[in-house]
This record gives sequence, C-alpha cells and structure tokens, in this order.
Amino acid sequence: MIERLSSGQASIDEILGGGLPSPAINLVAGAPGSGKTMLAQQYAFTNGTIERPAVYLATTSEPLDKLVRYGQELSFFDASKVGSAVLYDSLLEPLASGGLQGVIERVIELLRDVRPGVLVFDSVKSFRSFSPDEYSHRQFISELAGRLSAAPTSTFWVGEYTARELPDSIEAAVADAIIQLATVHEGQRMLRQLRVDKVRGSSFRSGDHAYRLGDDGLSAFPRLADPVDEATARPSTERISLGTPEMDELFGGGVWAGTSTLVIGPSGVGKTMLGLDFVAAGARAGHRAVFATLQESVSQLTRVIQAGAWSGLRDHLEIHRRSPVDMYIDEWVQDLLATVERTGADLLVVDSLSDLRLASPDETRFEEYVYSLGQRCSRNGTTVLMTLETRPPFAFAGTFDTSLSHIADNILLVGYRVDGSEVRRAVHVLKSRGSAHDQQVYEFTVSSDGLKIGEPIALDVGLPIRAPAATGPAPSLEAR
Repeated sequence: MIERLSSGQASIDEILGGGLPSPAINLVAGAPGSGKTMLAQQYAFTNGTIERPAVYLATTSEPLDKLVRYGQELSFFDASKVGSAVLYDSLLEPLASGGLQGVIERVIELLRDVRPGVLVFDSVKSFRSFSPDEYSHRQFISELAGRLSAAPTSTFWVGEYTARELPDSIEAAVADAIIQLATVHEGQRMLRQLRVDKVRGSSFRSGDHAYRLGDDGLSAFPRLADPVDEATARPSTERISLGTPEMDELFGGGVWAGTSTLVIGPSGVGKTMLGLDFVAAGARAGHRAVFATLQESVSQLTRVIQAGAWSGLRDHLEIHRRSPVDMYIDEWVQDLLATVERTGADLLVVDSLSDLRLASPDETRFEEYVYSLGQRCSRNGTTVLMTLETRPPFAFAGTFDTSLSHIADNILLVGYRVDGSEVRRAVHVLKSRGSAHDQQVYEFTVSSDGLKIGEPIALDVGLPIRAPAATGPAPSLEAR
C-alpha cells in the first residue's frame, strides 16, 4: 500500500488520486507567479511536524525573508510552526563555497541530522547556472535524486520550467510526480490550469483542472469527466412534474426521475418561468430544489417568485447565483454539486447553458461538462432541467443549432411564431426517452401565475395539427 501525502485540500488530493505518493520526488513546474511556491508551502505546513519537520530550502530565486513575509498572509501559514515543524534555510552559502558538491553535502547533513519529512528546493532549476556543462548538470541531478530517494522524505523540486522544456529535462526524467501550473489567456480572460503529467505507481485525474490563488493558498477544481456507469443504473418508476398537468401530459405523465430535460428557445419566451414551474411542482410534492442562475440576480428572481404562484418555494428552494464574469466552469460545477449535496436537493435547474458556454474556452470541453453533469446527477437520482438560448428570436422548431441534443433525455422546444400583427408562443416536445410523448405543437402563454398550455396549432408550413399514425420520420417543423 502506497502512503499518501496530503496537500491540505481535498480537491488537490482528489486530482492526485488521493494525494502524492510518499516518499517521492515531486516536480512542480510553471511560470513565475503561477503559484509554485504557494503550493510547496501548503505541503510544508500541512505535513511538517516537530519530529519530522518540513525544510524549505531557497536557492537563488526567492530570498528567505520574502518567503516568510508573504507566506504570513496565507491562512495555512502557522507562525507557531516556524522554527520547529517548518524550517526555512538557504543554499546560497553552500553554493558559493562548494558549488554543486556543497549542495550535496548540505543535503546529506539535513537528511542525517534533521530527518525532514518534507524537503523543498526552490528553485531547483537555478542549479543549471552552476553547472559547467549539460553532462555535469545531469550528473548532479542524478546524484541528488539518488540521495533523496534513499531517505524517507517527500521532496519537492520547484522550477520555472515551460511545457516545452520538461520532456527533455533530467529533472522530469527522475521525478516520481510532475505537476504543471499554467496560465491560459482566452480573449480578455485569464484561466489558471493545473495538470498532472506523471505519478509513478498511482492513478490520477487526467486533463486540465482550473485553480485559483487566494488567501487559502492554491485551490483547485477537478474537471468533471463522468463516464457512463451502467452498473449503477437504476431505472426509476417515479414521474416528476414539470409544473402543470397539461405540460406533464405532453411528456406522457411528466419526466422520469433522474433524467435531464433541455428547454431550448429564444430570449424572453419563458424558459426561466418553466424552470420555476418545475421546482414549484416539486415543492408541492415534497422535493427540494436548487435553481442555478447565471442571468437573473437573486433579488430579481426572488421578486418574480414572490409576485407569482411560486411564493411557497422559500423552504424548498436554494438559489445558486454566480456571475458569468471571470467564471471558471470547473469551479462553478464543483460548487453547484456541493450545493445540491448540502441541501439534499433532488431537483436542479440550470439557467442558462448559453452563459455557461461563454465561460468554457473549448466547445468540446463544454459539451463534456454538460454530459458529465447529467451523468453525475443521474447516478445521484437528481432530476435536471437546463435551458439553452437560441437565435433568431422569431423562429420555432428546426431553427436551433446545438450539439447538446443527444445529451438530454428530454427536449422541449419553446419559441415564437408571427400570426399577422401578433407574436405568439408555441411549445413542442421534440424528444422524450422512454415515453410516448405528444407529437403536436401547442400555443402557450406566460403570466405571473406561470405557463399555461393552450390549443394545438398548425404552423404556417401547413403541418397537420395531429401527428400521423404511420411510422417513419417526423415532418419538419421549421417555420418559414
């Protein structure tokens, strides 16, 4: 059984498959300002003890006084540990008097006399400038790694390595684990990403994980990547109401519990209202809900709830409001799932995916997030309703363009149609897995009391009101 070294933050340990193997040599790479020193100090203060202290060795990068002065501003920095459980030292004098061999001798002394549980070199890359040639540098790193590997010590090599430098570096070759910290610019936005390149003898979470630097140190947000888990699938026999008996009838009696419903339509057509109807019906049935909004403020949403037929939601609903500005999708989804778990909610509304898409730098990754969110909620028995805004506004079915349709179990189209001088709303169930859903298009209205389904209508392309009984592909509903 491999022992694990904790970072002090469960999210970082989760990415590392439960923590870093211990003892091991760990390389933390990244550009200046990426948080390498902060992460190394987190490990030092989390794991340093009086019996097995953490020793932080500065080389030629960070002066010791700066390390301590700025470290004191962080919540994990415990001043009472400094000098006993956490020791700061410098390798400048051994380097000046004995060169790289002086460093080896100093490390031998520390391993023998101090017996550190954690040993940090910041920065190990600076040793290159003290090597007369590449061969001498490789020889030094190999000897240093050999000395460290023979001791029961978790070592951190901090260095300003780029992604291009790492594959050819001797430091990466001998390291047991490699953590890369990077900053990605997307337009005017800056996204910090953590990636684990290697952990010997252990599994870890692949891909890029968002992280932030703050008063609590480096906080990471594992990317959501949930595969299909058929082994744990338990088809539910419970139907969840979407708000009214008329709406439920379109889906054959409501949607199955644990499924996901995607509501697609233009701005102002009533998608948010439909979400409120969904959680209100759930509240009447004893369910708890989380309403995640990226558009409406809490005060705006509360005003709508209090003014309409949803005033009794207070004890059954928690509003999860986050701004789409400077938002990390990894952080948002982890926070949302934690809120659902904390509240015990079994209903979830996400309003809207369009704003969430803007926070994702990659369209494929965005689709993975939505898929993984649906898989996670399905396994937990959470019924999800998501909204997606489409353009142009005066159009109906057949005009939307989204690659998310295969992800949802149910798809409800809402849109506008122009009837002479009037603009009317229409609704149609495009898809409902496991249900014999209604094939007709209906008019519907929006008021402070929610959504009301009207009579079947025929669009101006001359479609029949009732779907044909014969099997075969359904006719197009595209409005002209």
